[in-house]
Amino acid sequence: MAPTTLICDTEPWKDLKAHVGDIRKTHLRDLMGDSERCKSMMVFAYRILLVLCSCCRWYTFSSEFDGLLLDYSRQCATQETIEKLFKLAEAARLKQKINSMYNGERINITENRPVLHVALRASRDTVIHSEGKNVVPDVWKVLDKIREFSERVRSASWVGATGKSLKDVIAVGIGGSFLGPLFVHTALQTDPEGVECAKGRQLRFLANVDPIDVARSIRGLNPETTLVVVVSKTFTTAETMLNARTLREWISAALGPSAVAKHMVAVSTNLALVEKFGIDPNNAFAFWDWVGGRYSVCSAVGVLPLSLQYGFSVVEEYVNSRISDVLLGLLSVWNVSFLGYPARVSMESNGKGVSIDGVPLPFEAGEIDFGEPGTNGQHSFYQLIHQGRVIPCDFIGVVKSQQPVYLKGEIVSNHDELMSNFFAQPDALAYGKTPEQLLSEKVPQHLIPHKTFSGNRPSLSLLLSYLNAYNIGQLLAIYEHRIAVEGFIWGINSFDQWGVELGKSLASQVRKQLHASRTKGEPVEGFNFSTTEMLTKYLELSMLGLDDFGGMTVLIGLNSRLLDVTH
Repeated sequence: MAPTTLICDTEPWKDLKAHVGDIRKTHLRDLMGDSERCKSMMVFAYRILLVLCSCCRWYTFSSEFDGLLLDYSRQCATQETIEKLFKLAEAARLKQKINSMYNGERINITENRPVLHVALRASRDTVIHSEGKNVVPDVWKVLDKIREFSERVRSASWVGATGKSLKDVIAVGIGGSFLGPLFVHTALQTDPEGVECAKGRQLRFLANVDPIDVARSIRGLNPETTLVVVVSKTFTTAETMLNARTLREWISAALGPSAVAKHMVAVSTNLALVEKFGIDPNNAFAFWDWVGGRYSVCSAVGVLPLSLQYGFSVVEEYVNSRISDVLLGLLSVWNVSFLGYPARVSMESNGKGVSIDGVPLPFEAGEIDFGEPGTNGQHSFYQLIHQGRVIPCDFIGVVKSQQPVYLKGEIVSNHDELMSNFFAQPDALAYGKTPEQLLSEKVPQHLIPHKTFSGNRPSLSLLLSYLNAYNIGQLLAIYEHRIAVEGFIWGINSFDQWGVELGKSLASQVRKQLHASRTKGEPVEGFNFSTTEMLTKYLELSMLGLDDFGGMTVLIGLNSRLLDVTH
Protein backbone atom coordinates (compact mmCIF):
# COMPACT_ATOMS: atom_id res chain seq x y z
CA MET A 1 0.00 0.00 0.00
CA ALA A 2 1.17 3.55 -0.76
CA PRO A 3 2.39 5.54 2.24
CA THR A 4 -0.35 7.65 3.81
CA THR A 5 0.06 11.20 5.10
CA LEU A 6 -1.95 11.56 8.27
CA ILE A 7 -3.72 14.86 8.79
CA CYS A 8 -1.74 15.35 12.00
CA ASP A 9 1.44 15.49 9.92
CA THR A 10 0.26 18.49 7.90
CA GLU A 11 1.36 22.06 8.50
CA PRO A 12 -2.20 23.33 9.27
CA TRP A 13 -2.53 20.68 12.01
CA LYS A 14 0.82 21.68 13.49
CA ASP A 15 -0.16 25.32 13.21
CA LEU A 16 -3.35 24.65 15.20
CA LYS A 17 -1.38 22.73 17.81
CA ALA A 18 0.85 25.75 18.28
CA HIS A 19 -2.21 28.00 18.35
CA VAL A 20 -3.65 26.15 21.38
CA GLY A 21 -1.20 27.96 23.65
CA ASP A 22 -2.55 31.34 22.52
CA ILE A 23 -6.14 30.27 23.17
CA ARG A 24 -5.28 28.89 26.60
CA LYS A 25 -4.12 32.37 27.61
CA THR A 26 -7.49 33.95 26.83
CA HIS A 27 -10.56 33.54 29.03
CA LEU A 28 -14.00 33.32 27.47
CA ARG A 29 -15.12 36.29 29.54
CA ASP A 30 -12.56 38.36 27.62
CA LEU A 31 -13.53 36.88 24.26
CA MET A 32 -17.19 37.62 24.95
CA GLY A 33 -16.34 41.26 25.59
CA ASP A 34 -15.37 41.67 21.95
CA SER A 35 -18.63 42.62 20.20
CA GLU A 36 -17.15 42.43 16.70
CA ARG A 37 -15.94 38.89 17.36
CA CYS A 38 -19.36 37.91 18.70
CA LYS A 39 -21.07 39.45 15.69
CA SER A 40 -18.90 37.44 13.33
CA MET A 41 -19.88 34.26 15.19
CA MET A 42 -23.62 34.80 14.95
CA VAL A 43 -24.91 32.52 12.21
CA PHE A 44 -28.41 32.42 10.79
CA ALA A 45 -30.15 29.97 8.48
CA TYR A 46 -31.71 31.53 5.40
CA ARG A 47 -33.46 30.25 2.35
CA ILE A 48 -30.71 29.48 -0.03
CA LEU A 49 -29.32 31.52 -2.90
CA LEU A 50 -25.81 30.28 -3.61
CA VAL A 51 -22.96 32.12 -5.30
CA LEU A 52 -19.49 30.59 -5.63
CA CYS A 53 -16.55 32.87 -4.97
CA SER A 54 -12.99 32.65 -6.22
CA CYS A 55 -11.57 31.29 -2.98
CA CYS A 56 -13.81 28.19 -3.26
CA ARG A 57 -16.08 29.15 -0.41
CA TRP A 58 -19.76 29.79 -0.77
CA TYR A 59 -21.69 32.97 -0.15
CA THR A 60 -25.42 33.58 -0.02
CA PHE A 61 -27.71 36.56 -0.37
CA SER A 62 -31.24 36.29 1.01
CA SER A 63 -33.61 38.21 3.25
CA GLU A 64 -35.86 35.31 4.25
CA PHE A 65 -35.07 33.97 7.71
CA ASP A 66 -35.57 30.21 7.94
CA GLY A 67 -35.95 29.60 11.65
CA LEU A 68 -32.46 28.69 12.85
CA LEU A 69 -29.79 30.65 14.65
CA LEU A 70 -26.35 29.40 15.63
CA ASP A 71 -24.22 31.31 18.12
CA TYR A 72 -20.75 29.85 18.51
CA SER A 73 -19.25 32.86 20.22
CA ARG A 74 -18.84 30.87 23.43
CA GLN A 75 -16.40 28.49 21.80
CA CYS A 76 -12.79 28.83 22.96
CA ALA A 77 -11.85 30.21 19.58
CA THR A 78 -11.08 33.44 17.74
CA GLN A 79 -11.47 34.41 14.10
CA GLU A 80 -7.83 33.35 13.72
CA THR A 81 -8.82 29.90 15.00
CA ILE A 82 -11.58 29.66 12.41
CA GLU A 83 -9.22 30.65 9.61
CA LYS A 84 -6.76 27.99 10.71
CA LEU A 85 -9.53 25.39 10.85
CA PHE A 86 -10.51 26.19 7.28
CA LYS A 87 -6.89 25.74 6.24
CA LEU A 88 -6.98 22.35 7.97
CA ALA A 89 -10.13 21.52 6.01
CA GLU A 90 -8.33 22.40 2.80
CA ALA A 91 -5.37 20.21 3.76
CA ALA A 92 -7.80 17.36 4.40
CA ARG A 93 -9.40 17.94 0.98
CA LEU A 94 -12.76 18.36 2.68
CA LYS A 95 -14.47 20.01 -0.28
CA GLN A 96 -13.37 17.27 -2.65
CA LYS A 97 -14.53 14.57 -0.26
CA ILE A 98 -17.95 16.21 0.08
CA ASN A 99 -18.22 16.31 -3.70
CA SER A 100 -17.19 12.66 -3.93
CA MET A 101 -20.00 11.74 -1.58
CA TYR A 102 -22.59 13.67 -3.55
CA ASN A 103 -21.30 12.22 -6.80
CA GLY A 104 -21.98 8.68 -5.63
CA GLU A 105 -18.36 7.57 -5.48
CA ARG A 106 -17.59 4.55 -3.31
CA ILE A 107 -16.15 6.51 -0.41
CA ASN A 108 -17.11 3.72 2.03
CA ILE A 109 -14.06 1.82 0.88
CA THR A 110 -14.08 -0.98 3.44
CA GLU A 111 -17.58 -2.01 2.31
CA ASN A 112 -17.07 -0.75 -1.23
CA ARG A 113 -20.24 1.34 -1.17
CA PRO A 114 -21.36 4.86 -2.03
CA VAL A 115 -22.63 7.02 0.81
CA LEU A 116 -25.76 8.71 -0.48
CA HIS A 117 -28.10 9.27 2.43
CA VAL A 118 -28.18 12.85 1.10
CA ALA A 119 -30.42 11.51 -1.69
CA LEU A 120 -33.10 10.65 0.86
CA ARG A 121 -33.81 14.38 1.35
CA ALA A 122 -33.63 15.33 -2.32
CA SER A 123 -36.54 16.96 -4.14
CA ARG A 124 -38.12 15.00 -7.00
CA ASP A 125 -36.31 16.91 -9.71
CA THR A 126 -32.84 16.51 -8.18
CA VAL A 127 -30.29 14.34 -10.01
CA ILE A 128 -27.92 12.31 -7.82
CA HIS A 129 -26.09 9.45 -9.51
CA SER A 130 -24.87 6.13 -8.21
CA GLU A 131 -23.25 3.70 -10.63
CA GLY A 132 -24.42 5.91 -13.47
CA LYS A 133 -28.07 5.88 -12.39
CA ASN A 134 -30.09 8.70 -10.89
CA VAL A 135 -31.25 7.28 -7.55
CA VAL A 136 -33.73 10.03 -6.67
CA PRO A 137 -36.67 8.50 -8.62
CA ASP A 138 -36.19 5.26 -6.64
CA VAL A 139 -36.29 7.22 -3.39
CA TRP A 140 -39.54 8.91 -4.34
CA LYS A 141 -41.06 5.67 -5.57
CA VAL A 142 -40.68 4.30 -2.04
CA LEU A 143 -41.91 7.54 -0.46
CA ASP A 144 -45.01 7.50 -2.65
CA LYS A 145 -45.65 3.90 -1.69
CA ILE A 146 -45.37 4.84 1.99
CA ARG A 147 -47.75 7.76 1.49
CA GLU A 148 -50.35 5.49 -0.11
CA PHE A 149 -50.00 2.69 2.44
CA SER A 150 -50.00 4.92 5.52
CA GLU A 151 -53.08 6.77 4.29
CA ARG A 152 -54.90 3.46 3.75
CA VAL A 153 -54.07 2.30 7.27
CA ARG A 154 -54.96 5.62 8.87
CA SER A 155 -58.26 5.85 6.98
CA ALA A 156 -59.12 2.21 7.84
CA SER A 157 -59.30 1.13 4.21
CA TRP A 158 -56.56 -1.32 5.26
CA VAL A 159 -57.76 -3.24 8.29
CA GLY A 160 -56.63 -6.19 10.36
CA ALA A 161 -57.63 -9.83 10.07
CA THR A 162 -60.84 -9.33 12.07
CA GLY A 163 -61.87 -6.17 10.25
CA LYS A 164 -60.76 -3.74 12.95
CA SER A 165 -58.70 -0.68 12.12
CA LEU A 166 -54.98 -0.79 12.94
CA LYS A 167 -54.38 2.07 15.33
CA ASP A 168 -51.30 0.76 17.14
CA VAL A 169 -47.87 0.31 15.53
CA ILE A 170 -44.80 -1.47 16.89
CA ALA A 171 -41.61 -0.70 14.96
CA VAL A 172 -39.03 -3.48 15.41
CA GLY A 173 -35.43 -2.55 14.62
CA ILE A 174 -32.15 -1.76 16.31
CA GLY A 175 -29.31 0.75 16.05
CA GLY A 176 -30.03 3.29 13.34
CA SER A 177 -33.30 1.49 12.62
CA PHE A 178 -34.45 2.49 16.10
CA LEU A 179 -32.55 5.48 17.47
CA GLY A 180 -33.29 7.94 14.67
CA PRO A 181 -37.03 7.18 14.35
CA LEU A 182 -37.39 7.22 18.14
CA PHE A 183 -35.68 10.60 18.28
CA VAL A 184 -38.10 12.06 15.75
CA HIS A 185 -41.07 10.45 17.47
CA THR A 186 -39.99 11.92 20.79
CA ALA A 187 -39.96 15.36 19.22
CA LEU A 188 -43.25 14.98 17.34
CA GLN A 189 -45.35 13.44 20.06
CA THR A 190 -45.64 16.72 21.97
CA ASP A 191 -45.85 18.96 18.89
CA PRO A 192 -49.43 20.35 18.57
CA GLU A 193 -49.74 19.24 14.95
CA GLY A 194 -48.25 15.87 15.81
CA VAL A 195 -50.63 15.41 18.73
CA GLU A 196 -53.62 16.22 16.55
CA CYS A 197 -52.55 13.92 13.73
CA ALA A 198 -51.75 11.06 16.12
CA LYS A 199 -55.05 11.15 18.00
CA GLY A 200 -56.21 7.65 18.90
CA ARG A 201 -52.97 6.10 17.67
CA GLN A 202 -49.90 4.67 19.39
CA LEU A 203 -46.37 4.14 18.11
CA ARG A 204 -43.97 2.00 20.09
CA PHE A 205 -40.43 0.87 19.37
CA LEU A 206 -38.86 -2.50 20.14
CA ALA A 207 -35.08 -2.76 19.83
CA ASN A 208 -33.51 -4.53 22.78
CA VAL A 209 -33.64 -8.32 22.58
CA ASP A 210 -34.42 -8.53 26.30
CA PRO A 211 -37.91 -10.09 26.64
CA ILE A 212 -38.71 -7.36 29.14
CA ASP A 213 -38.77 -4.96 26.21
CA VAL A 214 -41.12 -7.25 24.28
CA ALA A 215 -43.47 -7.32 27.25
CA ARG A 216 -43.39 -3.53 27.49
CA SER A 217 -44.00 -3.06 23.79
CA ILE A 218 -47.19 -5.14 23.75
CA ARG A 219 -48.52 -4.20 27.19
CA GLY A 220 -52.11 -3.00 26.83
CA LEU A 221 -52.23 -3.64 23.09
CA ASN A 222 -54.72 -5.81 21.24
CA PRO A 223 -53.29 -7.93 18.39
CA GLU A 224 -56.47 -7.20 16.41
CA THR A 225 -55.60 -3.51 16.22
CA THR A 226 -51.80 -3.76 16.03
CA LEU A 227 -49.52 -3.45 13.00
CA VAL A 228 -45.87 -4.53 13.33
CA VAL A 229 -43.20 -2.92 11.13
CA VAL A 230 -40.06 -5.09 10.94
CA VAL A 231 -37.00 -3.06 9.94
CA SER A 232 -34.00 -5.04 8.72
CA LYS A 233 -32.23 -4.48 5.42
CA THR A 234 -31.15 -8.11 5.09
CA PHE A 235 -33.89 -9.57 7.28
CA THR A 236 -31.17 -11.39 9.19
CA THR A 237 -30.31 -8.98 12.05
CA ALA A 238 -30.28 -11.31 15.05
CA GLU A 239 -31.99 -9.18 17.68
CA THR A 240 -34.52 -7.71 15.29
CA MET A 241 -35.55 -11.02 13.80
CA LEU A 242 -35.88 -12.72 17.19
CA ASN A 243 -38.10 -9.90 18.36
CA ALA A 244 -40.05 -10.11 15.08
CA ARG A 245 -40.60 -13.83 15.53
CA THR A 246 -41.74 -13.21 19.08
CA LEU A 247 -44.34 -10.69 17.92
CA ARG A 248 -45.35 -12.99 15.07
CA GLU A 249 -46.06 -15.64 17.68
CA TRP A 250 -48.08 -13.12 19.71
CA ILE A 251 -50.22 -12.31 16.66
CA SER A 252 -50.55 -15.92 15.52
CA ALA A 253 -51.56 -17.16 18.96
CA ALA A 254 -54.39 -14.65 19.10
CA LEU A 255 -55.55 -14.50 15.49
CA GLY A 256 -54.06 -17.49 13.68
CA PRO A 257 -51.00 -17.75 11.39
CA SER A 258 -52.83 -16.34 8.38
CA ALA A 259 -53.27 -13.01 10.21
CA VAL A 260 -49.55 -12.27 9.96
CA ALA A 261 -49.89 -10.95 6.41
CA LYS A 262 -52.41 -8.34 7.57
CA HIS A 263 -50.60 -7.36 10.77
CA MET A 264 -46.93 -7.31 9.80
CA VAL A 265 -45.04 -5.35 7.11
CA ALA A 266 -41.33 -5.00 6.41
CA VAL A 267 -38.66 -2.44 5.61
CA SER A 268 -36.12 -4.61 3.79
CA THR A 269 -34.51 -5.44 0.48
CA ASN A 270 -34.51 -9.22 0.99
CA LEU A 271 -37.91 -10.07 -0.45
CA ALA A 272 -37.26 -13.82 -0.34
CA LEU A 273 -36.78 -13.84 3.43
CA VAL A 274 -39.65 -11.39 3.90
CA GLU A 275 -41.99 -13.82 2.12
CA LYS A 276 -40.55 -16.81 3.96
CA PHE A 277 -41.26 -15.02 7.23
CA GLY A 278 -44.94 -14.74 6.31
CA ILE A 279 -45.08 -11.11 5.15
CA ASP A 280 -46.46 -10.29 1.71
CA PRO A 281 -43.49 -9.00 -0.37
CA ASN A 282 -45.83 -6.34 -1.76
CA ASN A 283 -45.84 -4.92 1.75
CA ALA A 284 -42.07 -4.57 1.90
CA PHE A 285 -40.58 -1.08 1.63
CA ALA A 286 -37.08 -0.81 0.20
CA PHE A 287 -33.95 1.06 1.08
CA TRP A 288 -30.47 0.72 -0.32
CA ASP A 289 -26.88 -0.27 0.43
CA TRP A 290 -25.83 3.34 0.09
CA VAL A 291 -27.91 4.23 3.16
CA GLY A 292 -25.94 3.69 6.36
CA GLY A 293 -27.94 2.51 9.35
CA ARG A 294 -27.29 5.59 11.44
CA TYR A 295 -28.30 7.84 8.54
CA SER A 296 -31.49 6.00 7.63
CA VAL A 297 -34.19 7.95 9.47
CA CYS A 298 -35.25 9.70 6.26
CA SER A 299 -35.61 6.39 4.42
CA ALA A 300 -38.47 3.93 4.87
CA VAL A 301 -36.78 2.99 8.14
CA GLY A 302 -38.14 6.13 9.77
CA VAL A 303 -40.68 7.44 7.31
CA LEU A 304 -42.95 4.37 7.37
CA PRO A 305 -43.58 4.03 11.13
CA LEU A 306 -43.71 7.78 11.64
CA SER A 307 -46.14 8.23 8.73
CA LEU A 308 -48.42 5.59 10.20
CA GLN A 309 -48.45 7.55 13.46
CA TYR A 310 -48.56 11.14 12.24
CA GLY A 311 -49.49 11.00 8.57
CA PHE A 312 -47.14 11.33 5.63
CA SER A 313 -47.60 15.07 5.23
CA VAL A 314 -46.22 15.72 8.70
CA VAL A 315 -43.30 13.35 8.27
CA GLU A 316 -42.48 14.76 4.86
CA GLU A 317 -41.64 18.03 6.60
CA TYR A 318 -38.61 16.56 8.36
CA VAL A 319 -37.60 14.55 5.28
CA ASN A 320 -37.52 17.72 3.20
CA SER A 321 -35.57 19.88 5.64
CA ARG A 322 -31.97 20.42 4.55
CA ILE A 323 -29.14 22.23 6.27
CA SER A 324 -25.55 22.09 5.10
CA ASP A 325 -22.62 23.28 7.15
CA VAL A 326 -19.09 22.23 8.04
CA LEU A 327 -18.30 24.64 10.85
CA LEU A 328 -19.76 22.49 13.61
CA GLY A 329 -17.62 19.58 12.48
CA LEU A 330 -14.50 21.75 12.44
CA LEU A 331 -15.26 23.05 15.93
CA SER A 332 -15.70 19.48 17.16
CA VAL A 333 -12.27 18.60 15.76
CA TRP A 334 -10.86 21.65 17.51
CA ASN A 335 -12.43 20.71 20.84
CA VAL A 336 -11.47 17.05 20.75
CA SER A 337 -8.14 16.87 18.96
CA PHE A 338 -6.59 20.16 20.05
CA LEU A 339 -8.20 21.30 23.28
CA GLY A 340 -8.54 17.76 24.61
CA TYR A 341 -12.24 17.87 25.52
CA PRO A 342 -13.46 14.27 25.08
CA ALA A 343 -17.15 14.97 25.50
CA ARG A 344 -19.62 17.82 25.68
CA VAL A 345 -21.73 17.24 28.81
CA SER A 346 -21.35 15.48 32.15
CA MET A 347 -24.09 15.55 34.77
CA GLU A 348 -22.30 14.31 37.86
CA SER A 349 -21.37 15.89 41.19
CA ASN A 350 -17.82 14.55 40.95
CA GLY A 351 -17.16 16.92 38.08
CA LYS A 352 -15.03 19.34 40.07
CA GLY A 353 -12.07 21.58 39.33
CA VAL A 354 -11.00 22.28 42.90
CA SER A 355 -10.35 20.19 45.97
CA ILE A 356 -12.63 20.24 49.00
CA ASP A 357 -10.31 22.94 50.34
CA GLY A 358 -10.73 25.11 47.26
CA VAL A 359 -7.33 24.32 45.73
CA PRO A 360 -7.30 23.97 41.90
CA LEU A 361 -6.83 20.35 40.86
CA PRO A 362 -3.85 19.53 38.59
CA PHE A 363 -5.82 16.61 37.14
CA GLU A 364 -9.26 15.86 35.75
CA ALA A 365 -11.90 14.65 38.19
CA GLY A 366 -15.25 13.10 37.39
CA GLU A 367 -16.37 10.64 34.77
CA ILE A 368 -18.65 10.77 31.78
CA ASP A 369 -21.16 8.00 32.29
CA PHE A 370 -23.22 6.72 29.39
CA GLY A 371 -24.74 3.39 28.50
CA GLU A 372 -27.63 1.49 27.03
CA PRO A 373 -29.78 -1.46 28.06
CA GLY A 374 -29.16 -4.85 26.51
CA THR A 375 -27.78 -5.14 23.01
CA ASN A 376 -28.78 -1.67 21.82
CA GLY A 377 -25.33 -0.31 22.65
CA GLN A 378 -23.70 -2.70 20.18
CA HIS A 379 -25.41 -0.77 17.40
CA SER A 380 -24.59 2.70 18.66
CA PHE A 381 -21.40 3.28 20.69
CA TYR A 382 -19.62 -0.09 20.86
CA GLN A 383 -17.57 0.81 17.80
CA LEU A 384 -16.01 3.58 19.88
CA ILE A 385 -15.15 1.40 22.86
CA HIS A 386 -13.70 -1.42 20.74
CA GLN A 387 -11.61 0.48 18.21
CA GLY A 388 -11.69 4.10 19.28
CA ARG A 389 -11.07 5.55 22.71
CA VAL A 390 -10.24 3.32 25.68
CA ILE A 391 -13.32 3.57 27.89
CA PRO A 392 -13.56 1.31 30.96
CA CYS A 393 -16.93 -0.44 30.94
CA ASP A 394 -19.32 -1.94 33.46
CA PHE A 395 -21.51 -4.83 32.33
CA ILE A 396 -24.55 -5.58 34.50
CA GLY A 397 -26.44 -8.84 33.91
CA VAL A 398 -29.31 -10.71 35.52
CA VAL A 399 -29.56 -14.51 35.84
CA LYS A 400 -33.35 -14.77 35.67
CA SER A 401 -35.51 -12.65 33.39
CA GLN A 402 -38.63 -10.95 34.72
CA GLN A 403 -40.41 -11.92 31.51
CA PRO A 404 -38.94 -15.24 30.30
CA VAL A 405 -39.64 -16.22 26.69
CA TYR A 406 -38.53 -19.37 24.91
CA LEU A 407 -39.73 -19.89 21.36
CA LYS A 408 -40.06 -23.40 20.05
CA GLY A 409 -37.27 -24.15 17.58
CA GLU A 410 -34.92 -21.44 18.84
CA ILE A 411 -31.45 -22.52 19.95
CA VAL A 412 -31.66 -20.51 23.18
CA SER A 413 -34.25 -18.49 25.04
CA ASN A 414 -34.55 -14.76 24.44
CA HIS A 415 -32.84 -14.06 27.76
CA ASP A 416 -29.98 -16.44 26.96
CA GLU A 417 -29.51 -14.55 23.71
CA LEU A 418 -29.24 -11.35 25.69
CA MET A 419 -26.82 -12.83 28.19
CA SER A 420 -24.64 -14.33 25.46
CA ASN A 421 -23.65 -10.77 24.67
CA PHE A 422 -23.14 -10.00 28.35
CA PHE A 423 -20.51 -12.73 28.61
CA ALA A 424 -18.90 -12.14 25.20
CA GLN A 425 -18.31 -8.40 25.17
CA PRO A 426 -15.94 -8.18 28.19
CA ASP A 427 -13.70 -10.83 26.66
CA ALA A 428 -13.80 -9.12 23.28
CA LEU A 429 -12.66 -5.89 24.91
CA ALA A 430 -9.95 -7.62 26.95
CA TYR A 431 -8.44 -9.82 24.25
CA GLY A 432 -9.09 -7.96 21.02
CA LYS A 433 -7.93 -9.43 17.73
CA THR A 434 -4.42 -9.26 16.30
CA PRO A 435 -3.26 -8.79 12.70
CA GLU A 436 -1.73 -12.27 12.90
CA GLN A 437 -5.10 -13.78 13.73
CA LEU A 438 -6.69 -11.92 10.85
CA LEU A 439 -3.99 -13.14 8.46
CA SER A 440 -4.61 -16.72 9.55
CA GLU A 441 -8.30 -16.17 8.76
CA LYS A 442 -7.30 -15.02 5.26
CA VAL A 443 -8.67 -11.49 5.74
CA PRO A 444 -7.59 -9.29 2.79
CA GLN A 445 -4.51 -7.23 3.59
CA HIS A 446 -6.20 -3.87 3.00
CA LEU A 447 -8.88 -4.67 5.59
CA ILE A 448 -6.54 -5.81 8.37
CA PRO A 449 -6.01 -2.31 9.87
CA HIS A 450 -9.79 -1.84 9.94
CA LYS A 451 -10.53 -5.20 11.56
CA THR A 452 -7.74 -5.19 14.14
CA PHE A 453 -8.82 -4.80 17.77
CA SER A 454 -6.12 -3.68 20.18
CA GLY A 455 -7.79 -5.24 23.23
CA ASN A 456 -6.40 -4.39 26.64
CA ARG A 457 -9.60 -2.43 27.37
CA PRO A 458 -10.72 -2.77 30.99
CA SER A 459 -14.20 -3.65 32.20
CA LEU A 460 -15.99 -5.11 35.17
CA SER A 461 -19.09 -7.28 35.27
CA LEU A 462 -21.91 -7.44 37.81
CA LEU A 463 -24.25 -10.41 37.72
CA LEU A 464 -27.49 -10.24 39.73
CA SER A 465 -29.62 -13.25 40.50
CA TYR A 466 -32.85 -11.39 39.82
CA LEU A 467 -34.01 -7.85 39.34
CA ASN A 468 -36.35 -7.11 42.23
CA ALA A 469 -36.64 -4.14 44.59
CA TYR A 470 -34.00 -5.48 46.93
CA ASN A 471 -31.39 -6.16 44.24
CA ILE A 472 -32.07 -2.79 42.63
CA GLY A 473 -31.34 -1.25 46.03
CA GLN A 474 -28.08 -3.18 46.15
CA LEU A 475 -27.09 -1.89 42.76
CA LEU A 476 -27.83 1.70 43.70
CA ALA A 477 -25.84 1.37 46.90
CA ILE A 478 -22.83 -0.01 45.01
CA TYR A 479 -22.73 2.96 42.65
CA GLU A 480 -23.47 5.54 45.32
CA HIS A 481 -20.58 4.18 47.36
CA ARG A 482 -18.36 4.14 44.30
CA ILE A 483 -18.93 7.86 43.74
CA ALA A 484 -18.16 8.63 47.36
CA VAL A 485 -14.95 6.60 47.36
CA GLU A 486 -13.74 8.32 44.21
CA GLY A 487 -14.43 11.71 45.78
CA PHE A 488 -12.59 10.77 48.90
CA ILE A 489 -9.55 9.66 46.94
CA TRP A 490 -9.56 12.80 44.77
CA GLY A 491 -10.09 14.99 47.81
CA ILE A 492 -13.20 16.67 46.39
CA ASN A 493 -16.73 17.16 47.62
CA SER A 494 -18.94 14.59 45.90
CA PHE A 495 -22.14 15.89 47.42
CA ASP A 496 -22.77 19.38 46.07
CA GLN A 497 -23.44 20.68 42.60
CA TRP A 498 -22.79 24.38 42.47
CA GLY A 499 -22.09 24.00 38.79
CA VAL A 500 -25.82 23.97 38.04
CA GLU A 501 -26.62 27.02 40.15
CA LEU A 502 -24.95 29.74 38.08
CA GLY A 503 -27.01 28.90 35.03
CA LYS A 504 -30.18 29.00 37.10
CA SER A 505 -29.23 32.40 38.49
CA LEU A 506 -28.54 33.85 35.07
CA ALA A 507 -31.76 32.34 33.76
CA SER A 508 -33.70 34.37 36.30
CA GLN A 509 -32.29 37.55 34.74
CA VAL A 510 -33.36 36.39 31.31
CA ARG A 511 -36.79 35.49 32.66
CA LYS A 512 -37.24 39.04 34.00
CA GLN A 513 -36.15 40.50 30.68
CA LEU A 514 -38.58 38.33 28.72
CA HIS A 515 -41.43 39.37 31.00
CA ALA A 516 -40.55 43.06 30.70
CA SER A 517 -40.21 42.86 26.93
CA ARG A 518 -43.47 41.00 26.42
CA THR A 519 -45.63 42.97 28.84
CA LYS A 520 -44.10 46.47 28.60
CA GLY A 521 -42.27 46.39 25.30
CA GLU A 522 -38.95 47.13 26.97
CA PRO A 523 -35.82 46.60 24.83
CA VAL A 524 -33.28 43.93 25.74
CA GLU A 525 -30.59 45.49 27.92
CA GLY A 526 -27.87 44.47 30.35
CA PHE A 527 -26.57 41.46 28.42
CA ASN A 528 -23.54 40.92 26.20
CA PHE A 529 -23.83 41.46 22.47
CA SER A 530 -24.45 37.80 21.64
CA THR A 531 -27.20 37.24 24.21
CA THR A 532 -28.80 40.58 23.36
CA GLU A 533 -29.00 39.63 19.67
CA MET A 534 -30.36 36.15 20.36
CA LEU A 535 -32.97 37.38 22.85
CA THR A 536 -34.06 40.12 20.48
CA LYS A 537 -34.45 37.70 17.58
CA TYR A 538 -36.27 35.23 19.84
CA LEU A 539 -38.76 37.90 20.90
CA GLU A 540 -39.27 39.18 17.36
CA LEU A 541 -39.97 35.75 15.89
CA SER A 542 -42.12 34.46 18.73
CA MET A 543 -44.29 37.58 18.59
CA LEU A 544 -44.65 37.33 14.82
CA GLY A 545 -45.43 33.61 14.99
CA LEU A 546 -43.28 32.76 12.00
CA ASP A 547 -43.99 29.47 10.28
CA ASP A 548 -41.40 26.86 9.47
CA PHE A 549 -40.52 27.77 5.90
CA GLY A 550 -38.96 24.40 5.07
CA GLY A 551 -36.89 23.98 1.95
CA MET A 552 -33.15 23.88 1.70
CA THR A 553 -31.33 26.03 4.22
CA VAL A 554 -27.72 26.79 4.90
CA LEU A 555 -25.88 28.38 7.80
CA ILE A 556 -24.31 31.74 7.04
CA GLY A 557 -22.51 34.31 9.12
CA LEU A 558 -23.40 37.97 9.38
CA ASN A 559 -20.13 38.64 7.62
CA SER A 560 -21.71 36.89 4.59
CA ARG A 561 -19.35 33.96 4.61
CA LEU A 562 -21.05 30.66 4.04
CA LEU A 563 -19.24 27.75 5.53
CA ASP A 564 -18.42 25.53 2.56
CA VAL A 565 -21.38 23.72 1.04
CA THR A 566 -21.57 22.44 -2.47
CA HIS A 567 -25.06 21.07 -2.90
